[in-house]
Order: sequence, then C-alpha cells, then structure tokens
Amino acid sequence: MVKETEIKLRASRDTLSALREHPLLKKRNKSGWEQRELFNQYFDTPNRDLAQAKVALRIRRDGEHFIQTLKTRGQSVAGLSERNEYDWYLDKAKLDPKKLDDNCWPAALAGLDKKQLKPIFSTDFVRQRAEIAWGRGKARVVIEAALDLGKVIAGEGEEEICELELELRQGEPAALLELASELAADLPLMPCDISKAERGYRLFDAGSYALSLPAPELNAAQSLDDSFAALAWHLLGSSQRLAEQYRFNGHWRLLGDWLQQLIDLRALLGSLGQAAPRASSSELRQALDALLQDWRPRLQAGQADEAARQSAPAQFAAELQGTRWGQFSLNASRWLLARSWTAARNNRGNRQGAAPLGNWLPTLLAEEGAALQLKRYQQQPEDLSEQLPRLERLLAWLRLARGVLEVAEVDRLYGELCKLEALALQPLDAEQLAARQAQALTVQTLKAWKQLVR
Repeated sequence: MVKETEIKLRASRDTLSALREHPLLKKRNKSGWEQRELFNQYFDTPNRDLAQAKVALRIRRDGEHFIQTLKTRGQSVAGLSERNEYDWYLDKAKLDPKKLDDNCWPAALAGLDKKQLKPIFSTDFVRQRAEIAWGRGKARVVIEAALDLGKVIAGEGEEEICELELELRQGEPAALLELASELAADLPLMPCDISKAERGYRLFDAGSYALSLPAPELNAAQSLDDSFAALAWHLLGSSQRLAEQYRFNGHWRLLGDWLQQLIDLRALLGSLGQAAPRASSSELRQALDALLQDWRPRLQAGQADEAARQSAPAQFAAELQGTRWGQFSLNASRWLLARSWTAARNNRGNRQGAAPLGNWLPTLLAEEGAALQLKRYQQQPEDLSEQLPRLERLLAWLRLARGVLEVAEVDRLYGELCKLEALALQPLDAEQLAARQAQALTVQTLKAWKQLVR
C-alpha cells in the first residue's frame, strides 16, 4: 500500500503541448518524457456501492502488464488529494476478488458480495510523464508530471480527458502547489479534484457527481485560526467543484452557488481584524475582488434576463481559457496551507487568532450588528445597499458557524437577514423601499438579534 498525494489540473490540448516545452519543466526534467498508452476498466456493483463508499476499483493495461488497483477513501482539499492505493499485478485482464481482503477492503463494504462487481466504464488515454526535480531549500523534492490525453467512455457517452497530473514522489505536499502555481501563471490550468473515475460515474449517471463537500464540524472551543482555516478550505474546494460542474453542464443555479462560495470567502477574510493583518491577505483579496467585480453583475443581470443566462456558459468558458481562475485557486491553496494570515501579526492578533470561536464569534456579530444601524434604514431604506459588505460578513458566519452560538432562534435570524440582503440587491422602487423598511424592523425585533446586539 502506498499513499498517493497529487493535484489534477484541467487543461486544453494546446496547453498540454505548451507544458512539454515550458521552461520550468524543461529545466528540471531529470528523466525526459516517456509515453505510454493506458487502458483502464472500472468496476462497481449495479447499485454503485463502491462509488458511495468513495472507493475506486480498476484493472489497468499498461503495455504488456495488467494491474489491479484499489483506491480507498482519502481526503481532497481544494484540488490537492491524498488516497491510499493498493496495486496487484495480474496474469490477465480479469478481476481477482480474492485480493480484495480485509487488509485493504473498507470496513463499510464488509458485507458486499464481490460477485456483484461488474465493468461500469473505461478510460483510454495516452500519458506522457517525466520526473521533475523541485528544490525547496536543501530538501529534495521529486514530482511526477503526467500529461494525459484521451477519453472516458460509459455506454454511449464519452468525455475528453485533457489534464496535467502532478504526483508527489518525494518531499512535502506544498511543493505540488508551488510548481502548479508557477505553471498556472503562464498557462490556463484549472485545479479540479474530480478524478477520472468520477468522470466515468458522471457519464454513467449524470446525478452521481457530488457538488457539495462535507461541511467542517466546528465547536465553540476551536480557535479562530483553526475555524477560519477549515471554513476557507471548504469554500475554496466547493468553488472548484462547482466551477467544474458548471463548465460541464452550464446549469444556471451552479454559477450562483459558485459565486456564493467566493462571496463568503471574501466576507470571512474581511472579518478577521488583527488576526489576519491586511498586508497578509492583500493579494488574495485583490484577486477575489476582481472575480467578484466581473461576475456579480452577470449573475444579477441573469436573474431577470434569459439572454444573460444563456450567454453565461460562454463567458465562463472564456474565464477558464485565461489564467485568472487557476492562479487564484492555487495561490489561495498555498496561502491557506502556509497559514499565511498568521505571519507578522502582533501580539493582539495572536491572541485573537487563538481565541475560542465560541467567544470570538458573538463579539464579531455584536459589533457588525450594531454598525448595521437597522433603525437608520427604517428611515432611509434607499441607503441599505451600502451595507451589503457588512450583511455578507454577518451572513457568512451565520451560514457556516451558527451552530456554535448559544442564541435563541438563530436559524430564524439567519433566514430574516437573508431576506434583508436580497432586498438590498433589488432595484429601487416604492414597493422595494417599503419592503426594506418592514424587513429591517422584523430583524431588529427578533429575540436572537436582541440577544446578540445589546
């Protein structure tokens, strides 16, 4: 058994060709490019029990060799994935269930009748791979770069495989993100943690691709630093999965969900005070602001304009053909992995970062709630849109962490604030002004609001 640590980056055919000649890879290529044709048959039960357990089982034909591989449930964070992998060489391309014993077979599938395992889909691609030496000070790092071009086939459906896969052979995982980030500065590369197996399942059953990642389980004793890290990783990873699925099917709702992850991430960054000095997050905030500046108006236009919704997939494809999305995703991952917001902060910032979430969060909500000045917007509802950044900060924390609050009817507070935000985004007319006034009063009279904003 080996632990596989890798990052997958979606690319175009032109980008794959350019990667072979990229100066960064040419300079550090210690093995030259080796080309291999790989055919993989994936297996599961008719009920897709393996997929539900996050397990992939395949037989690969690599030249004259047949290799049975089992990949078990691992973790994937914003494109950087780790999984346990078991390999067995076979005499022929026939599944050997006897090798799937208790040493590798997940306990969740202990009762499964392995006779049910049948071919589900296949992948057929050409891989060009090379060993890249990537120095990090005195530490030796070896990364296998693989350029994969081919297709996934499931029944009558097929999808192109066109990606760069970077797998860590020796060294620290941060090296994968460093190399990927430098390549993405020159070429359009999209971090994408959907595996070839997931693509096959998606073709086999369009509803099988899980868009949502498990939300982090926060508790009141957890530090602000650890809570923020967990939430930020979650938002970034979710945004990448949503971007991939919107690219795949163009469903309008997914674009709104993708943008919401970025809005929440920007709101969290803007709420940390001295726990995250502005200088430490400046580049990340600028990149987020640029994305939001372009995509907020498009989403708002599409709420009432079918033509705007229809043009959005082409606009998103153009976004992915540039380097901005890939650079942002990879740089954000590097920033989070290094916990860069903790660097160069003062003693007060260190104390804030170490504060229990259950103590820090009510204080933040009380300060933001008081500054919202709801009484004022009952008199001047036309100015409510000025408070959108503050509303977004309140809502981001309530959406993601309200479970740690000991506040009555906090779910209702969250729902009513969502309504107030929606009204702040609507074009102004007499009806909207009256609705803003009424909703501001509703929020102000809630038990939870009175308990938080004293």
